[in-house]
Amino acid sequence: MTTNTLRLEVEDFLYREALLLDSWRLDEWLTLFTPDATYGVPAPDAPEGSFEESLFVIADDLPRLTDRVLQLMGNEAWAERPRSRTRRMITNVMIERETDDGIEVWSNFALFRSRLDKISVFFGRNNYLLARAEGGFSIRRRRAVLDLESLQSVGKISFIL
Repeated sequence: MTTNTLRLEVEDFLYREALLLDSWRLDEWLTLFTPDATYGVPAPDAPEGSFEESLFVIADDLPRLTDRVLQLMGNEAWAERPRSRTRRMITNVMIERETDDGIEVWSNFALFRSRLDKISVFFGRNNYLLARAEGGFSIRRRRAVLDLESLQSVGKISFIL
C-alpha cells in the first residue's frame, strides 16, 4: 500500500469518526475503539503531559468512555440538555509512523459548538494510534490536544471532543 493510499484511508476513517460524533451516534462511535483503548484530553497548560504525571481534563479507558457515552445518551447529563450542536473540521492529516503497535497519526481540528445560543470554538491537534481492523482501522489511542490557553472562555467540555 502506498503512503498516499494509506493516508486517504486514514482520512476517510477520521472523517467518518467526525460524522458519528457530530451526529451524536456515540454508540456507533464506541465500536471504533479497541478493547485496550485510551482517550485523553490533557489540560491546556500541560499538553505533553502523561496520564500518570499530569492533570487531564479527560483520561478514559474503554469502560470509562463507555460510561461517559451512556450518560451522554441518557437523560442524566444535565450539562448536555439540550444537546450541543457540533461541527468538526479535520485537516492536515499526517501519518507519523507505522509500527507493529499500529499507525500513529496526527491531524488538526476545529470544532464549532452551539448550545443555548452560545457559540464556542475548540481547536487543536488529535493524536491517534490506529490498529488495522477488518475493513479498516480501530482506535487504540486518541488524544485531543487543545490549543486553547484555558477553558474559561469556552466553558465546560460536556461532550466528546
